[in-house]
Amino acid sequence: MKIIIGGAGAVGTHLAELLSRENQDIIIMDDDNDRLDPLRNRYDLMAVTGSPSSIKALQEVGVSDADLFIAVTPDENRNLTACMLASKLGVKKTVARIDNDEYQQPGNIEFFQKLGVDSLIYPEMLAAREIVSSARMSWVRQWWEFGGGSLILIGAKMREKCEILDRPLREINSEEPYHIVAIKRDGETIIPRGKDTVKLHDIVFFTTTPQYVPYVRKIAGKEDYADVKKVMIMGGSRIGVRTSQLMPDYMSVKIIEKDLARCEHITTEINKKAIIINGDGRDLDLLNEEGIKDTDAFIALTGNAEINILACLNAKRMGIKKTVAEVETLDYISMAESLDIGTIINKKKIAASHIYQMMLDEDVSNVKCLTFSNADVAEYTVGENDGIAKGFVKDLELPEGATIGGVIRDGKGIVVNGNTQIIKGDHVVMFCLGQGRTLKKIDKFFR
Repeated sequence: MKIIIGGAGAVGTHLAELLSRENQDIIIMDDDNDRLDPLRNRYDLMAVTGSPSSIKALQEVGVSDADLFIAVTPDENRNLTACMLASKLGVKKTVARIDNDEYQQPGNIEFFQKLGVDSLIYPEMLAAREIVSSARMSWVRQWWEFGGGSLILIGAKMREKCEILDRPLREINSEEPYHIVAIKRDGETIIPRGKDTVKLHDIVFFTTTPQYVPYVRKIAGKEDYADVKKVMIMGGSRIGVRTSQLMPDYMSVKIIEKDLARCEHITTEINKKAIIINGDGRDLDLLNEEGIKDTDAFIALTGNAEINILACLNAKRMGIKKTVAEVETLDYISMAESLDIGTIINKKKIAASHIYQMMLDEDVSNVKCLTFSNADVAEYTVGENDGIAKGFVKDLELPEGATIGGVIRDGKGIVVNGNTQIIKGDHVVMFCLGQGRTLKKIDKFFR
């Protein structure tokens, strides 16, 4: 597959890193050669100096015989223009990064498709959805749903009250209504086996079905965590606005923004239930005045990663159990995790994983990258002759770094154990280490 990436910014670079591992023909182009130099030596791809919105430059990289053109420069208009040109020059499919949610309305999507822009990616909206999913429950670090919510992946930090600490997983009843698919410990993610144990301060990823979420909460020792009803957002950024708009009606939302002009602007965008406060979210007196101690979740979404991390640390010290920080500086993600600040959001990685889904075969319907784990979660559809349907799960000999998180059958979630038999039509949720590398290794099981 020949893929051309227009723009070597944060999203383009991270996407190039993912795709360069897949034996694809990758070309990344940017008119700033300084952005391309680090990529030439680090990844297996071709880095070309040239404008993604230049007809001549597109012709020189052979866009006419490319399978996919992805425009992810910081300039929305430039991305749309580049995709339109690439389409006219013969590329099979185009994807444009945008900054305007209006373009994603149903009628407008068809409008852009007629112009040659097949798919639109809005990173801020994708990030807002992730934030809302993780913020609904104070005890959850990450919450993802598959099959319309019939199977759920939960990431949670293990504290002293966890009921399964220091027990080999093989001693846990195989009929338990959950499956531990991964453990994040000391900066490393592992796919656990029977001899492995859950340790204090691990981030453990469980798969389960909706009716057993309270049970997982119990064994994780999180029953004393309050449900989230009051939310405070620091930063009236686009992500902050979208997050507020997506919050469930039963949640009350306050947004603290220090720029008065921005406050006045977002007042016209935010739903009526949100309260806009002009002030600095680092001001302890202001936070106390606005009821920080009665708040269930604190979400830091300024454009500064350091400020977001420090603000969440401060909120933790003030007794807030659920904190979310936007950390766009990739080098800070591991540090933020080690500081135990809560859920970490990086819209660049979220956008890249969303685009990455388009690179995979049609039998892969859902892919997510864990923000602070070197891992993917992928949902596959099983065909009649697929290898994964030819034996019990315990006999499949899955590659190291892969495990089956669960199965969705006839719309119902099933937690997998060694005696589970996969059948045609099942939707299988795989958990894979290596951000793409292991996904390719399990392709043979779905053929």
